[in-house]
Amino acid sequence: MQHQRMKQQQQALMQQALLQQQSLYHPGILAPAQIEPIPSGNLPPGFDPSTCRSVYVGNIHTQVTEPLLQEVFASTGPVEGCKLVRKDKSSYGFVHYFDRRSAALAILSINGRHLFGQPIKVNWAYASGQREDTSGHFNIFVGDLSPEVTDATLFACFSVYPSCSDSRVMWDQKTGRSRGFGFVSFRNQQEAQSAINDLSGKWLGSRQIRCNWATKGATGNDDKQSSDAKVWWN
Repeated sequence: MQHQRMKQQQQALMQQALLQQQSLYHPGILAPAQIEPIPSGNLPPGFDPSTCRSVYVGNIHTQVTEPLLQEVFASTGPVEGCKLVRKDKSSYGFVHYFDRRSAALAILSINGRHLFGQPIKVNWAYASGQREDTSGHFNIFVGDLSPEVTDATLFACFSVYPSCSDSRVMWDQKTGRSRGFGFVSFRNQQEAQSAINDLSGKWLGSRQIRCNWATKGATGNDDKQSSDAKVWWN
């Protein structure tokens, strides 16, 4: 019964998002989205969006002002505050809502829409400190990921090993979809090796994943793993 109620609430939110897309401010400036919104996106494994009321806005055109940004995002609900950080080529910012529902609606209805001809990226806002520094950790490559697998899903799969510190699914910047592979970090090298041995070939979602050491552009038997790993390290 509770599951059905949650499903109905989600459908209502999606329907409201579709209606919202038709009535956003500045129709001449804010063009329709060219990619599908990502409700979850690429987030830290421990991040809980159920308590978040703020969104991150990236790839903002330099002509966009802070008042305009706030007015655009106020179309999904009352805005508590707005901050625009200007950069030379493109800016970014944060919008803080009074309630989580308005923030979720902004992600669903505004992400990927063109503002002054430039597609903006909207996702849950989180502190950079929520991701651990893994520069000195042991990284493994995970391939053949299902499209629905997110950072959190990948982390949950490998967190059976206590030293698992982070996980990242690689996303296509143009389509907003998963590229089908990712990387998992471990503090302990032996546990990383155990993860490769134990989980390679196991089912995660609708596919069997394959695991190997992530290499810095080194050639190997698996050409796809080698080329994909270069994306991670470069």
